[in-house]
Amino acid sequence: MSESENYALAVNGEVREVKDAWLGESLLYVLRERLGLPGSKGACEQGECGSCTVFMNGNAVCSCLVMAASAVGSEIATVEGLNPDGTLTDVQEAFVSEGAVQCGFCTPGLVMAVHHLLEENPDPSEHAVKEALSGNICRCTGYGRIFAAVDAVVSVRKEMSR
Repeated sequence: MSESENYALAVNGEVREVKDAWLGESLLYVLRERLGLPGSKGACEQGECGSCTVFMNGNAVCSCLVMAASAVGSEIATVEGLNPDGTLTDVQEAFVSEGAVQCGFCTPGLVMAVHHLLEENPDPSEHAVKEALSGNICRCTGYGRIFAAVDAVVSVRKEMSR
């Protein structure tokens, strides 16, 4: 039997204590089960589907592949922390208005991927959008509505910047 450990993670701008943890627990497990942040979903547990995507130090990562203890000292952001006041972001609103949410299982990972894309490239080409979302699997939408949501956000942001 291995000993349990205590450590702290910086999640969504707040230092959170993780107590009595096994050092081999994934970041996904710790976020969901120990810290009560269920937005990131566990589907493949192999980094193939993108449903567990979070930001770690500004980079999109599959939280199922990161050992939580190795994230000590990193800044972690989950879908729950995208808007500190708890309201929907423009990306989340576009997913709803464009019908890009079906069963909702993949939605948090896709929302995180779109946020990351638009931070890096505010006016992506169709190819860039497809490339950025290629690590996220959705079995319900056929991706057309997801691409429409990205286009809607880009259009609104362009209008607002004029």
